[in-house]
Amino acid sequence: MNQGAWWFGLSILLITGLILLCLHQPRIAEMFHQHVRDRPRRRLFLATVGFFLTLGLARAMAYAAGHNIGPFHYIYIRGTHVHHLVWGILLLLVVGFCWLIEVGTGTKVSSLFASRLMSLLYGVGAALTLDEFALWLNLEDKVYWTREGRASLEAILIFAAALLIGIWGRGFLKALGRELFRPRRKKAETDP
Repeated sequence: MNQGAWWFGLSILLITGLILLCLHQPRIAEMFHQHVRDRPRRRLFLATVGFFLTLGLARAMAYAAGHNIGPFHYIYIRGTHVHHLVWGILLLLVVGFCWLIEVGTGTKVSSLFASRLMSLLYGVGAALTLDEFALWLNLEDKVYWTREGRASLEAILIFAAALLIGIWGRGFLKALGRELFRPRRKKAETDP
């Protein structure tokens, strides 16, 4: 692998490590648990943080590689340009496998560190994959910078909205679902 791959991987590891280190600090951990009260929301929040930080990093590094800025270059393995969606797919497969074998699932018996790590890595993998969504169906390098490349932006916005709705609207949506789908009383019971 070339130098760009190492910079990219190191950057992802560094960001993930710094977030986990911050959450390990007692005061920050206390504030995190106080303001994001339930476990699913904490996991959604961490996935969202991983998603947005990685998206920014991936865009910045892709821009730098495309303009020959600094040590950043596209990743080639045996002459084949390996897009960062490949790394995102691999990461999502690893996280999915870990969840299948119940590593970091967020349950009370699961390790808090593993739960946080898997949540962050899920967001990282989703960002890397969705950032190049336009390439999923149009397998050309050039499509990313064309009108067809807009599909990537749309996919990112839809997924980001789903993450944010999950964080802030989850309680309301669950209550709304219970209200809309609860068994209706028979009309005869309510009529005089």
